Amino acid sequence: MANPSADRYRRLGQELDALKARIQLQLGDADVAHMRKVQRVSTAAEVVGRTLLHVSLDPVTFTAGVAALWLHKQLEATEIGHTALHGAFDKLPGGERWAADGFRWDVPIDEESWRSGHNHKHHGNTNIAGKDPDIHFGPVRLTQQTPHAPVHERQAWWLLLVVPTFGFGMNLHFTGMADLFADNGLSTRLDVLPDRSLASRRLAWKRALRKYVPYYAKNFVFYPALAGPMFWKVLLGNLLAETARDVYSAATIYCGHVGGDVASWPEGTKAQSRGEWYAMQIEATNDFEVPRWVSILCGGLDRQIEHHLFPQLPPERLRQIAPEVKAICERNGVAYKTGTWGKQLKKALAHIKRLSRDEGPRAVLREAA
Repeated sequence: MANPSADRYRRLGQELDALKARIQLQLGDADVAHMRKVQRVSTAAEVVGRTLLHVSLDPVTFTAGVAALWLHKQLEATEIGHTALHGAFDKLPGGERWAADGFRWDVPIDEESWRSGHNHKHHGNTNIAGKDPDIHFGPVRLTQQTPHAPVHERQAWWLLLVVPTFGFGMNLHFTGMADLFADNGLSTRLDVLPDRSLASRRLAWKRALRKYVPYYAKNFVFYPALAGPMFWKVLLGNLLAETARDVYSAATIYCGHVGGDVASWPEGTKAQSRGEWYAMQIEATNDFEVPRWVSILCGGLDRQIEHHLFPQLPPERLRQIAPEVKAICERNGVAYKTGTWGKQLKKALAHIKRLSRDEGPRAVLREAA
């Protein structure tokens, strides 16, 4: 007897594979030209921002300096850095500057640890307990597959600490530093490290510090020191720009991954076909609708569904294919979740608040075909 779900996943897989193949043939000069333009804007924003922070004598020019430096940091974190580390430009002539191997990300997150934890563990096993380290983030429980612990009862308040230090916390998470102090409550116990042996501890500290030390020395010691007696003013400006990037990025990422209608799965879950894997990626993510210039500041992660389907596509291509992906989902009975950024953020925060209560794990049921 025919299996309707298997047939649906087969059609979904075929359509998305065909879309991917077609878009990959279009990649080339236009994608590299876009990245060069964004890089020029980012570089100019850094020069303007750091200059204004050093010479400003009034609140207006100081605020302009913070805003320009934030623009630089935001573009480097998302449209440029996140895209590059996914390997979007590895095979494009002219895109060698943004090749994943050897790319230096202008955020306080170790590149090697990020590629391992994010590109492979998270994207390959999205919202599957025991495989995806991102079903929780420090003391914040993001899906019901994360076993409830007393610390989660205060997780709405923990967000006040986690969100403004998002980059710092992500480095703790992906380097395995977080594993040294707490386990995930699952049979795997640890998200990144194989164990808590002395060798594992040293590795976690090495990975964390090799990014923290030069990054924070540059931003919070070197540049402020150049200002001499204005050290504290420049330090404050750098701190404000850093915090603005972290808050903006956290809002982007939470909206794409968190909500009561976002699917998650228990330990041992595995897709039985490529089409089912595609369906799981779609069900485990959200999109949100923003103008193109805001999307660029999000690094295209307002198109989180498309990004999870095709993580190596540049952001401009994610924006291009979104209407077609939505139509494919509708034809094959897979829920394509999108809305305004405000609506998705409200949904994410409400879900995080609900997860502060001790509720058992469950998977969001899929829509019938």
